[in-house]
Amino acid sequence: MNQTLESLAQLFGRASTKPKKDEISPAAQKMYFYKKGEIVTKAQIEALHDEHHKNAKNKWRKRRWLTLLAINLLFIVSFSLDIQLLEGALTASRFMGFHMADLNSALQVMLAHKTVLINLLIGIVTVFIMWVILGGRTFCSWVCPYHLVAEWAETLHLWLVKRGLAKNYTFHRGVRTVFYVIFALLAIVTGYTVFELISPTGILSRALIYGPTMALVWVALLLIFEIFLSRRAWCRYVCPIGITYGVVGVFSPVRVTYDMTDCKHEGDCRAVCLVPHVLDLTIKNRSTDIEVALGADCTRCGLCVDACPTSSLNFEFKGLTHKPEKEDVIERPLMPPSKSEPSANNEPSANKEPSDSKEAK
Repeated sequence: MNQTLESLAQLFGRASTKPKKDEISPAAQKMYFYKKGEIVTKAQIEALHDEHHKNAKNKWRKRRWLTLLAINLLFIVSFSLDIQLLEGALTASRFMGFHMADLNSALQVMLAHKTVLINLLIGIVTVFIMWVILGGRTFCSWVCPYHLVAEWAETLHLWLVKRGLAKNYTFHRGVRTVFYVIFALLAIVTGYTVFELISPTGILSRALIYGPTMALVWVALLLIFEIFLSRRAWCRYVCPIGITYGVVGVFSPVRVTYDMTDCKHEGDCRAVCLVPHVLDLTIKNRSTDIEVALGADCTRCGLCVDACPTSSLNFEFKGLTHKPEKEDVIERPLMPPSKSEPSANNEPSANKEPSDSKEAK
């Protein structure tokens, strides 16, 4: 399947699949074949982790948190001091005279009014262009205040799960698409933007700027559910904002790319990711090329980039990021794993074709 169509299919809930042999580039097949003879022990993986944690700076998480806090703080300061620099809230605002409207909120309003509102359309243009360039779901991790609060709650959730004090129920990702259709139909039938009444993004944004309301009780209930029952449930299984912005950013030049060359397939990136299905290509024999961009559902939060011990994941601006030229795969003697030393990825011997090996889980 075309990579763009596959990316959109996963955005709407389709599970990722292992590519067929003829869908994997010759260079990637050669790399996988080489990796069959590469013995990676658990001790080596642990040493990689130790070295990475020793030098870990979580630079992308720090940059993202500072950016998110700065944007939301600008709303607060502008309103409190009445300087009219950034007016309104995240759902609809005006920055130095430029009207901006949240794409999902604008869509809900148009569905409710059953017409295309020209004034609203003008407010969409700036925002649409910005997120096409920056990557649609970048809004979720770099701007949305609920994302930050839920991320903090996620830390508590994982701590409780380790101690058996919380559960982590998962649901089919296609449920989010069902909710997307439900919210759209509710807007059409009722004439009201029903989603905006319960959206924690809008509720938190307005509460920060204009003061708290009883709607914060709903946000608190969502967080309690996520802490004790289901990790990041709202963002993963309900919120339609992710789908709207994911579609907008499908061709974004700003993306996270995966380079399989040095990857040990240990899975650290998937463990920290809000949308781990976009990183299924880091599983052995899942990437169709040596270097591949992550799909449309990627929020570009940078957690995987910070977590990767081999720097196999990195941000890039397509066409502008300088990349050093790669040499061809160096031919080395392909030795099968020693029976006496357990391999971290339990790879079979190297005398079979790459497609015959089992996926490293």
